[in-house]
Amino acid sequence: MKIAVKDQVAEFLKETLARHGDLGEVLDNESLFLSGRLDSLSMLNLIMFLENNFSMNFAEIDFDVELIDSIDNIVMLIDR
Repeated sequence: MKIAVKDQVAEFLKETLARHGDLGEVLDNESLFLSGRLDSLSMLNLIMFLENNFSMNFAEIDFDVELIDSIDNIVMLIDR
């Protein structure tokens, strides 16, 4: 059974937050980086996760942190 993209992203982010001691709920539209819940090292880990699991190449993307600042934004980025 294939896991939905949103579920894969949400699970990765929940695990990342848990490693930072943040066990709070993660809403789909909630800011993760601009709010300070996640840091720049977490951002690099997320980018590597997206490149490895969704064949994305961030070298070709006009990157802005808002593109990956929420689950909804990440899913939209994967879908484009």
